[in-house]
Amino acid sequence: MKILVVDDDYDIVELLSIYIRNEGYEPIAATSGRAALEELEQHRDIDLMILDIMMPDISGIDVLQKVRTTSQIPIIIVSAKTSDIDKIKGLISGADDYVVKPFNPLEVMARIKSLLRRAHVADNLPNKLTVGPITINKSSHEVLTQSGENVQLTALEFGILYLLASHPNCVFSADEIFERVWKQESVISAKTVMVHVSHLRDKLEEATNGEKVIETVWGVGYKVEA
Repeated sequence: MKILVVDDDYDIVELLSIYIRNEGYEPIAATSGRAALEELEQHRDIDLMILDIMMPDISGIDVLQKVRTTSQIPIIIVSAKTSDIDKIKGLISGADDYVVKPFNPLEVMARIKSLLRRAHVADNLPNKLTVGPITINKSSHEVLTQSGENVQLTALEFGILYLLASHPNCVFSADEIFERVWKQESVISAKTVMVHVSHLRDKLEEATNGEKVIETVWGVGYKVEA
């Protein structure tokens, strides 16, 4: 598997590349936003991207938004920006995870493994699910409306939708969603899940002219009606 590491700090790129290589993955380095887009163009088989926000030419957010117009590969933002607003902006722009600098490389690797697992949904679940106005295709990671529009979701948004849709009428708490989709024990899951569900719901309602797919069970969690 190939992992693109994007940061204008060469030492960080080298550090993460060493850990990535030690785990058996192939690191690809880029030290600018422009270089990152060029690498993505040249290497169509990149499986995941680690992306810094503050870069001198093209910001990480701009790179992220451009990538999301054509690709749904998992993306982890690694940034020195620590405010909740910055984290939420990154997640809403299409990131699947957000790690604050300075970081422990082992934590970054754990998040990489989690997202790569998430990108390959378990084979024993149905390949196609139809829920109200949308059809979910597990193998292609596509969500299509009745009119044929492809709803662009991040890997985690797709994971949340598929989890709820494959268990109709079951209510999942934020902790349960975090543990099943992120494949990690819940730590600060509620806010993280809330942001992703909110963004997912907005995308689905926009694509289906306001039809509700995900319901909130207040004080409990989220569900999809059969």
